[in-house]
Formats: sequence, C-alpha cells, structure tokens
Amino acid sequence: MQQILSQFGVQPILIIAQVVNFLIVLYLLQRFALKPLLGVLKERQTTIADSIKNAEKAQAALDNATEKEKEILQKAQQQAKDTLADARLQAADIAKTAEDKTREQVERMVADAHKKIEKQTEDAEKQLANKVTTLAADLLKTSLKGMISDKDQEEVVKKATKNLKN
Repeated sequence: MQQILSQFGVQPILIIAQVVNFLIVLYLLQRFALKPLLGVLKERQTTIADSIKNAEKAQAALDNATEKEKEILQKAQQQAKDTLADARLQAADIAKTAEDKTREQVERMVADAHKKIEKQTEDAEKQLANKVTTLAADLLKTSLKGMISDKDQEEVVKKATKNLKN
C-alpha cells in the first residue's frame, strides 16, 4: 500500500496534518462562524414568526374593521332611508296642511264674495226702489197737476210714497 500511496504522491504525514488542520478549521468555523450564523438564523426565524403573527393580527383587525365598516354603512343607509321616509311624511303633512289652509281661505273668500254680492244686491234693490219711488212720485205729481190743489197733491204723493216703501 505504501507503494501505491507513493506512486500517487501521497504522504501519510501530510494527510494527518491536513486532517488536523481540517479539524482546527472546523472547530474555528463552528466556534466563530457557525454559532453566530445559527444565532442570526434563529433570530431571523423568531423575527419572521413574530412578523407572521403580527400580520395575522393585522389581518384579523382589518377583517374586523371591514365588518364594522359594513355595519356602519348599513346603519347609515338605514338611517338615510328612515330620514328620507320621515321627510316625505313631513312634506306630505305640510302639503296637506297648506292645501287645507288654502281651501279654507278660498271658502272664506267665496263666502265674503257672496256676502258682498248680497249686500251690493240689497243696496242696488234699495237704490232701485228709491228711484222707482221717486219716479212714481214724479209721475203722480205730473199726473195730478192741475187736477187737485198743491196741498192735496203733496198729501197724496206722501201716502203713495209711504205705501211704496212698505
């Protein structure tokens, strides 16, 4: 075996030295490089796990906020519908009240107009009666002129006027 090893140029002392050097380097790497790297990896895993938990909490909070927003929007829509319905009812009540007031005013105006017309009719009838009485008296005076005395004539006209007025 030594012959095969010397043919390939392998020296056993160098192999042992290389194994020792490899073990020293392995120890140094484990001591100064691997432990800090594992610590960093472990810290990173912890950070990632915390970030995932925080992301899940944030997602839950977002879902909760979305649900609350939907509820608030539904309540707001319902309030808007209720307010609109109330406004329509109030508008209908106001319109009915205004219509009733207008109807009452029109009825009062019509009644006042009827009263005025009746009064004007009565006044016109009185004026007409006075005119007719005056015309009748004038006609009677003219007819009786020369037939009876002025004094008797006045007495007849007064009686006739009195009878016409009654």
